[in-house]
Amino acid sequence: MKNRNMSDMIEEYLKKAINESGRVEIRRSELANLFDCVPSQINYVINTRFTIQHGYAVESKRGGGGYIRIIKMQVKSNTEMLERMSQLIGDQISEKEAEIMIQTLYENEFMTRREAQIMLAAIDQNNFSGSQLIDKKIRANILLSMIRLLILKNT
Repeated sequence: MKNRNMSDMIEEYLKKAINESGRVEIRRSELANLFDCVPSQINYVINTRFTIQHGYAVESKRGGGGYIRIIKMQVKSNTEMLERMSQLIGDQISEKEAEIMIQTLYENEFMTRREAQIMLAAIDQNNFSGSQLIDKKIRANILLSMIRLLILKNT
């Protein structure tokens, strides 16, 4: 059996709830009690696994009646999703952010496994100079070029 950590279990729970209705509204403290963990663990999962790069929008309200709402982003077309990804990239992107985007595109069936592996190889830090700013800019250009090709493939 695969050894899963607490973050994986919380992520799985939230994704299951989101898949049922496209969104979930939770109280951080209640979810922490359910998983017998500290509320900061819930924050960590939400901040790292339910980002816009992953295809989610997160809203929160603090205070007595506070909540965290996670919504699976709905797009009208594949092209719209790819264009949103392009906008998120901007003129620079880290290797980790690029990997998340590629994984999201693969999970949403915008590309084959082989295409995703090629994209991951192209953005790998070992291919770059070691200058963070320059590497992020080059990686963004490479990823944008590949996403443009996906847009053409999907139109």
